[in-house]
Order: sequence, then C-alpha cells, then structure tokens
Amino acid sequence: MEPFMESWSDKAKQAYEGWSDATKGALSYPFIKEPRGKREFDIVIVGGGPNGLTAGCYLARAGIRVAIADRRNELGGGCATEEPRQAGFRHNVHAVYMPMVDYAPAYKDLELENYGLEHVYPEVQFAMTFSDGSSVCIYSDVDKTCKSFERFSKKDAEAYRGFCSRARKMMDEFIVPATYVQPIPALDQLPKLAKAEWNQELNELTEKTPKEFVDGLFESDKVKALMLYVICMWGMDPNQSGVGYLIPLYVNRASNYRLVVHGTHNFAQALIKDFMTHGGKIYSPYGVKSIVVEGGAAKGVQLDDGPYLEGKMGVISTIDPAQTFLELVGEDKLESDFAASVKGWMWEHWSLFGAHLCLNAAPQFNAAKDNPDVAKAFIHVVGYESTDDFVKQQQGISDGDFDDSFGFNCCFPTLHDPSQAAGGKHTGLISCMAPFDLKEGKEKWLRHKFKEEKAWMLIKKLSKYIPNLNEDVVRDVYVATPGDIQNKYLDMINGSIKQGQYHPLQMGYLRPNEHCSRHRSPVKGLFMGGA
Repeated sequence: MEPFMESWSDKAKQAYEGWSDATKGALSYPFIKEPRGKREFDIVIVGGGPNGLTAGCYLARAGIRVAIADRRNELGGGCATEEPRQAGFRHNVHAVYMPMVDYAPAYKDLELENYGLEHVYPEVQFAMTFSDGSSVCIYSDVDKTCKSFERFSKKDAEAYRGFCSRARKMMDEFIVPATYVQPIPALDQLPKLAKAEWNQELNELTEKTPKEFVDGLFESDKVKALMLYVICMWGMDPNQSGVGYLIPLYVNRASNYRLVVHGTHNFAQALIKDFMTHGGKIYSPYGVKSIVVEGGAAKGVQLDDGPYLEGKMGVISTIDPAQTFLELVGEDKLESDFAASVKGWMWEHWSLFGAHLCLNAAPQFNAAKDNPDVAKAFIHVVGYESTDDFVKQQQGISDGDFDDSFGFNCCFPTLHDPSQAAGGKHTGLISCMAPFDLKEGKEKWLRHKFKEEKAWMLIKKLSKYIPNLNEDVVRDVYVATPGDIQNKYLDMINGSIKQGQYHPLQMGYLRPNEHCSRHRSPVKGLFMGGA
C-alpha cells in the first residue's frame, strides 16, 4: 500500500485499484514527501531538467521502472515559465528560443503534441537594427533573407544563399545524425566523411574562427555583424578555432527558431505528462545526498531527508561532472587520473543578464519605418554596428566589465503568443552576455539596487531603438543575473548556461571527457546524460 493511502477508507482503496497507472502516479506527484526507507527501481535519474525527463520518457516507454529525483518543486530545469513580478505576466525566465524542434527525435518519438505542446514559428527570425535606423533581417524563407541582405550587398545575398544550401546538407547528412547518437573519436569519423561532397569545406571550417568565416564570406559590415552574432550567441568564441564545424549548425538554426505557446514551461510539462503516463515516478522536491557506490558500481541514490532509491540497472546523472563525481560519488572512490580530468573542466567565461519586462503597450520600433517587417521579428539584436563591437564586448566580459557599450538580443513573446500576458498587455526580455566575475565583485550580482540599475541601463539603451519603452510603458522588471542563474540552477556553475565552454578539448568525443562521452562512466552502472 502506498504511504498516502494509509488514511483511506476500504471503499476508496478498492476504487484506487481500478484507476490507470497515470492517475495513480499523479497522486504522488510532485510534492508528496515519502518516509525514509528503500524504493526499488531499475534506473534512477538525478536531475529532472529536459535531459533527465527525456531519458526518463524513453526508458519508461520501454517498460523500465524509472524514477527521477530533483531538488526543485517543479521539474523542467531551465524550461520554466513563471509570474515572478505581476500576475498575468508570464516570463520564460531562462529558456525561450527553441532551435531544434524540426530535428530533435523526442518531439515525434514521444508524441509531445498529444500533450498540448505547440510552437509558433515566426516568419521574421532575426532583426538587427543599427543606429542610423536601418536593419538587416533573417527570415524563415531564404529568398526573403537574401532580399534583406541585397540592400547592403548583392554579393552577400548570394554568399548566404549558397552557404545555406551547403549547411543544410551538412546538417542532414552529418551534424544532426551525429547529435543524436553516441560520439566517436575524430580519427574514426574521418573515413565515414571522406566521400561527402562537403567534407573538405567542413574540415576547413573546423579550423576557422567564427570571425574568420564571416570576414571571408561577407563584405557588408552590417551583414557581418548579424552573422557573427547568430553564430556566437550560444557560446562560440569569435576568435576560437577548432570548433568551426558548429558554424553550419548555427547558420542553419538562425532561420529555424520557435517559441512555445503558453511558455517554455509547456515543453517541460509535456515531457512530465508522458513520463507519468508510462509509469515513471517523480521524487520532488528532494536534494540528492549521494550516489551510492558499492564494489565499484553505482547501486542507487540516497535522497536528502528522503528514501533510498535503488537502481538495479544503474543510475543516470544529468548534472555536471564535478558535482556528480567529486561530490555525490566522492573523490575517494575515483581513480586519480579520472578525478583530475573532472577537475579540469572549463566553464564559460560569460553568462547572461536577463531583464524581464512587464509592459503596458506593445513596443514601437524605429526601424519599422524603414522596414515594417522589423516589427514582426522574433529575436531583435541591438547595440552592434560592426563585428568589432561584438569582439570588444567579449574582451570586456573577460575583463569583468558590464556597461552600456554592450549590445544584446531581446524579444517580445506576446507579439507572437498573446496568451503570455493578460488583458492585451505584453512581456519583453532583454538577454545580454555578461561576466560572472565582475570587476566590482561577483557578489554584486545578488544586490537588488545594483541589479535594478543595470537593468534600467539596458532598457535605456533599448529605448533608442524602441522610443515608447519608457517608465509609463515598462510597469515592472524582473532581473536575473549570472549570480542568480548559478543559485537557481546548481549545475550552471559560474552562471554557465551551456554547462561548459565550447572548446576543442571538451567537445564531441571529449565532452565531458574521453571517459564519459559515450554516456558510460568509469563507475560501473553510472551513466552521464546531461549537457
């Protein structure tokens, strides 16, 4: 008998036996605290973010008894939609841009649309606006993008068209398939790629920096500025070589971003519903005290102030390697060479500063006078006149600076999905790359006055492009700093939203290291399943 049934009448207990597994599961989700003791499962998953939930859904559908443990009240990790300031204003407080909807197998395999998951696919994907009122746009349609580029350079329009075609082939034939299978060493990969018509170009791209690629392909400063931003907005260093094979991915994705209807929260909810429908069990909110290792093998997970979850087939950790091995397993149970490789993990040198806006009115874009399509854009980029501005910002971040010279991206979800604010109001998001280690001291990120000052610094800059963005329209602001990110998402150390730097020595077969990149780890029965 389940613990929560102890006070039920015999009639209620009898009725319970006739309910579906999904309904039974819902009774214990998400917040019922179970007494100490042992619970038996085949697999226990540490972390209920999108990676943990996805793994859990596949396992549960295969008939495996699986449990997910997560310290937060609501699962989904960064896929969260909240009302942190005012009722009716729903903010996607971390993840908002969904770039892999058309490729990721989970959407179809798990039939997530059956759980109410919907997306908006805006026609105008990016609009970069300049100080002279002009703009350059990326559309979901290549022809329209080329027409936008043609205003500045016909050569750039044709260069974009040609590279988009080649990038799509690289995506379909290599990058996407390689994303959803276990990685293999680069030397083993080479013979498989040798016959591809794009192989030589991809090899050449790998050794290029994003800045070298953009400078070599385009001639207009404005087109270059936009293309460098879309390639680097997820963490590529503009001057880092060795990971240029990601360039086709980011160029291709720049015309394929989606917004989740009703907020990113709905993506996590669809996964949760599928997991529970197929018998998965959720333990939340529970911190994980340890991953229990006996005889060199992972046996289960001890929850903090909760039961011991035995994993007869093993344990999957979706949190970062340092916490997984050094804290939850314990360095004393690891080989010294492996422990050293875990300690060598490199976090990003940058994080994100987010200002979430509650707005009384829709934004009015200056650049829409020159090009009305600017008002339809999903992602707006401002504050850059050339690639040099972005490169200087990266150097400033390395130096610990955060000032009004910084550019950023922003979006207004309610222009595309009105359900995210009530009564015809609107929401906005400013998302600015920023250092975790400020010159003034990283503790500043947690001080209310400092946070508010920096938010209004960015709002003031944005108002040069959106003149009605004043204190009458901006009714409230919720600020999330790099320090807040680390506090809220414990495996985003130093506010690292990608959970680790995009560096040649920790990508592909080396991510997180050569010991764990194929999901298995040196600890028998302990698998890695995180970012």
